[in-house]
Amino acid sequence: MQKDAKKKWFVLYTKPRGEKKLSEQLNTSGIEAYCPTRTEVRVWSDRKKKVEMPVLPSMLLVKIENKQRAKALESPLAMRYLFWNGKPSVVTQVEVDTLRSILGDSKFESHELDQLRPGQKLDMTELGFENIEGTVQYVNKKECWVVLQGMGYVVKFKR
Repeated sequence: MQKDAKKKWFVLYTKPRGEKKLSEQLNTSGIEAYCPTRTEVRVWSDRKKKVEMPVLPSMLLVKIENKQRAKALESPLAMRYLFWNGKPSVVTQVEVDTLRSILGDSKFESHELDQLRPGQKLDMTELGFENIEGTVQYVNKKECWVVLQGMGYVVKFKR
């Protein structure tokens, strides 16, 4: 249990379109990795198909001890870690849990986006999520972009 307490979530850059495969490789090798995805309908001239697309392009979240970070970089799909203010960017467990609940819950779609304005601080608990704050960057009738403070990353929500 104490060993698990030392583990933190880090943001790992991947090669383009390698997020899901690297996540699978890391999980198989015993490193906890999370690649948040959303389902999109892609349309071609002859068909439509539902496709799982990463929410964080070319990134995934890795839960690992700080001194073991090099182990996740052993895969050829892994590029480097995201740094914020000269230190490896650490994502809190609350933010990871919130991402999981956002992607697994459609409550966001039922809320009115017209009331949100760019620059507005947004307490995500008002939208049915727990313990996360973000800043609205962009909003229209079909989507809203919220910057997650701990990651410095934009999460896009679509109706």
